[in-house]
Amino acid sequence: MKIIIISMTMAAVAFAACNNSSKKSAATESVRTDSRAVSQTPSENPVSINMTATDSINKIVAAYLQLKNAFTNDNSNEAATAAESLQASFKTFDKKGLTGSQKKLYEDVADDGGEHAEHIAKNGGNIAHQREHFEMLSKDIYDLIKGFGMGQVLYKDFCPMYNKGKGAFWISETKEIKNPYLGAAMPTCGTVKEEIN
Repeated sequence: MKIIIISMTMAAVAFAACNNSSKKSAATESVRTDSRAVSQTPSENPVSINMTATDSINKIVAAYLQLKNAFTNDNSNEAATAAESLQASFKTFDKKGLTGSQKKLYEDVADDGGEHAEHIAKNGGNIAHQREHFEMLSKDIYDLIKGFGMGQVLYKDFCPMYNKGKGAFWISETKEIKNPYLGAAMPTCGTVKEEIN
């Protein structure tokens, strides 16, 4: 009988020790997992960017939309002013916290888009020339929005009549078509091709 009691006691002690070891192992793994998550920097996470960079992207898009709206009203001088604001937004962008690929995307867009904004800014009074650069600028802004995302819904609209029937797209904050390429001549020419978030 003593042997049975001793055997049962030893089995209980062994079971408790084994169970306690599993808890320690799980606790240690939990600590490791938590410390790995805490030590992960924004640059390791390709979808997150810091709030300053998000604000910078919002300013760029806001300046672009102001430019687009000037073109819908056939206002070349207002477009030049909006393009100056867009240039400034490109120059003051905060790249801290961007991944290598995000930084490259931004720099490519800023180089090309900044050039188009400069042409638009310097050509107040020549709306046809400004609109040519707006067409190329729209491609850059689209790439920026797709690469970084936006906190608002935007629309990619397409005008089939612009550029001798070759067509061109633009980004809009409203679903309603207001054509920046043809202005008052054909204000509702175009269709929504994509909803962008």
